[in-house]
Amino acid sequence: MQGLDDRSSEVFRRIVESYLGTGEPLGSRSLSRLLPMSLSPASVRNVMSDLEELGLIYAPHISAGRLPTQQGLRFFVDAFMQIGSLSEDDRREIDRQIRPDNPVENALTGASQLLSSASRGAGLVITAKNDTQLKHVEFVRLSPEKALAVLVGDRDEIENRIITLPAGTTSSQLVAAANFINAHMSGATLGEALERVAKLKETIRSELDQLSSELVEKGIAIWSGGSEEGRPAQLIVRGRSNLLNGVDGSEDLDRLRMLFDDLEKKESLSDILNLAEGGQGVRIYIGSENTLFSLSGSSLIVAPYKNTEGRIIGAVGVIGPTRLNYSRIVPMVDYTAQLMSKLPG
Repeated sequence: MQGLDDRSSEVFRRIVESYLGTGEPLGSRSLSRLLPMSLSPASVRNVMSDLEELGLIYAPHISAGRLPTQQGLRFFVDAFMQIGSLSEDDRREIDRQIRPDNPVENALTGASQLLSSASRGAGLVITAKNDTQLKHVEFVRLSPEKALAVLVGDRDEIENRIITLPAGTTSSQLVAAANFINAHMSGATLGEALERVAKLKETIRSELDQLSSELVEKGIAIWSGGSEEGRPAQLIVRGRSNLLNGVDGSEDLDRLRMLFDDLEKKESLSDILNLAEGGQGVRIYIGSENTLFSLSGSSLIVAPYKNTEGRIIGAVGVIGPTRLNYSRIVPMVDYTAQLMSKLPG
């Protein structure tokens, strides 16, 4: 801020606000008509030259207008941007999607959808290791070799997995395996159920035949992700198609493919959680500041949410182009994270 006088600050602010609204460069002639002070196009160009030397703006083409650099966007967010308050319409919509009486899975999906709708980007929700308690398990035969394993959690969320059956498995063995799990694992989290299976191996083998025993062990292992710590993090993304808007040319498409590839990587989930845990409240990562998505040139607005014990169990946010509507999205992400922290479980 020390390097900018009132004229420079106003020119810079107008360039950034125009970019965030239209994505287009702003020229000196158009800018001179927008300024509250009297400044000729030639004087505006002189100010632009000074801002370019500071690394805050650049010219994408010869004789074109100016756009903010990533450094300029960061400077604008830190020094100029006023975070708007949440509108009543936005608040009501978030309240409608994320209610304590709503199934948790619906709340997660609804949160990502509404954040996508409010931005030019994709809304994302990450859930960390899931502490869902088992309520009921059932195996439904699909074919001689396949069955649908249905898990119902204590908050009535349902998860389905297709599993390969041991050769020769009968319908009665499917029922026996489900009955054993329901009798011995009900009320346990997935991590606890995995531990119980290890402790009850002798009981399982004495009460069930070999194929039913395999089903019990396989079913719990698949649901828990094979880890005693529970299921791995889950990513819910809505609005990927928004990221296609404004894509121009093969270079932009390649960057978008990189972003989609990054979102599919399991290690990316823990990386996003680490970014969210890096401080209190909403964090903003612009372009290359965000090492996870730097190659795609994307920005990330993210905030953690916690359980009733105050432990971070997930994150909500928006990922998209650098010209996101930061002032509107930040309070939405913040309020969404606050409501997510109040959900039961």
